Amino acid sequence: MGAVKGGRSPAQRTLDGDRGTRQSSFAECRHGAAFSNGSKSPWMQNQLFEAALGIAKPWYVRGIDFDAARKVLTIGIDFVAGSRFAAPGVEGLHRVHDTQTKRLRHLNFFQHECYLEVRTPRVKLPDGRVVQIEPDWFGKLSGFTLLFEALVLAMAQQMTFAAVARLVNASWHRVHAICSRYVDLAVAEADLSAVSAVAIDETACRRGHDYLTIAADAAERKVVFVTEGRDAATIARFAEHLATHNARPAQITTVSIDMSPAFIRGVADHLPRARITFDKFHVVAHASTALDQTRRLEQRRDSGLKGLRWTLLKDRQRLSAEARADLDALISQAATKRTARAWLYREGLRAMCAVTRRRFSSGCKPRPATRSSRKQPGQAWR
Repeated sequence: MGAVKGGRSPAQRTLDGDRGTRQSSFAECRHGAAFSNGSKSPWMQNQLFEAALGIAKPWYVRGIDFDAARKVLTIGIDFVAGSRFAAPGVEGLHRVHDTQTKRLRHLNFFQHECYLEVRTPRVKLPDGRVVQIEPDWFGKLSGFTLLFEALVLAMAQQMTFAAVARLVNASWHRVHAICSRYVDLAVAEADLSAVSAVAIDETACRRGHDYLTIAADAAERKVVFVTEGRDAATIARFAEHLATHNARPAQITTVSIDMSPAFIRGVADHLPRARITFDKFHVVAHASTALDQTRRLEQRRDSGLKGLRWTLLKDRQRLSAEARADLDALISQAATKRTARAWLYREGLRAMCAVTRRRFSSGCKPRPATRSSRKQPGQAWR
């Protein structure tokens, strides 16, 4: 046989290819055997899922069922025969009386829904009672694992219940039930003994005029109370809430609110030692309302003010060059234009609040004013 360029004959290359094919086929056979329905594969598969789920003795995975048509993975979980379990509040380990199978929704397995079917024991206590034993990975609401509930809670902080329900393929009511359960648990365990400064405000909870009043711990920056309405009675309910969570209304020394007469009256009646701090945003908002009303009145006899509404209400830094020029031309006539003086008053108030905020770290702290000297919200500047 003659020499072949490269030092290897076609026959040798063919044999090498066959050898590589045989090695590849052998490796595929080994991996295929490991994941086939052989005697060892179920054990290996179950061990893998036990590690992934984080379950430990006496619990173990007894089997896996995957429904490709429905895209549902079901994992069966059992406990070792003869196991004894501790019951909350009762000393010792107790024998199993009987069992119940519970089906729990778990985190998705890739794009497939995953459920755990758990054979859950009931134990008989020395006093004759029979109680259900639930592993640590059971959720707080029946029908879910703790990890699934944690996922729902994390997403609910960033999106609506409807959006969460679509992502996890559950009903809106189930998502709402999970979140409500954890809110109730958190409220029941809340300790408000250290709260001394609160911020109270209202917000619309749905279309129309349905409002919620929210109270937050100003130091910890977290919500401590929510109730329906925005009247003085909401402050009364907050005071009652304090009394049931290791706190007293008298310990509240600072309250930040808007300029709502109902909130002012509620704080005066139910938080007797609280010093009222008017929120900077609402103070400036009332000044802007008065500025706009002043412009409307003066515009009736001065057509040059038409079209300047948003120029006056927006921050000067956010205006275009042309709008800033129009504003500067108006301000230069402050001696004769009431609207120009109102704008200067508003900006002075804003600057004063900024200084006060740096000093006190929250809003504007107005001096006590008599009822007759308080400017009513929306009243035009003179």
